[in-house]
Amino acid sequence: MSRGKDGPEDVDATFAEIVADLRADGFGLPENDTADTADAAGSGVGTGNEPRKTPDRPAEPPAVDTPPEPGWRSGGTSWDTTMFSDDPAGDDEHYVPPEPPPLPRPKMGAFLILLLFLAGLFLLILPGAIGVGPTVATPLGILALATSIALLLLRVRQGPPPGADPSNGAQV
Repeated sequence: MSRGKDGPEDVDATFAEIVADLRADGFGLPENDTADTADAAGSGVGTGNEPRKTPDRPAEPPAVDTPPEPGWRSGGTSWDTTMFSDDPAGDDEHYVPPEPPPLPRPKMGAFLILLLFLAGLFLLILPGAIGVGPTVATPLGILALATSIALLLLRVRQGPPPGADPSNGAQV
């Protein structure tokens, strides 16, 4: 078989040859046919011109006008029933969450950190507005931002809230 640049020149002939080799080995045939061809090939009795048996195809199921009701494998109700019917749970089972606790009042340290953060941003964005050159304002702005972020992170509480009993277990 001669091969061209991209593969064999006669693709159909090559494919037919591959299929013939596979069918000789018994691939692609129904089980009844493979036993017959193996017996015929082994005994040398078959001529190969005998008509093959085609497997019986099952009849197509009749067309159903209405969809079947859900069976034991489904969820019990159809999609339309679930989505478009009234809510089976009454209003008596509706969960109403409690009111959240009020936010704590910010302390003086929080205001100072916010002021330092805003001053750092102002120095980085508009250094000429206060008459400072960019060579001085940029390092000062970065230092102010870094300091405010560090102080903000140091204020984060690490541990149980005040008044909590440590022997009470996990607190959610």
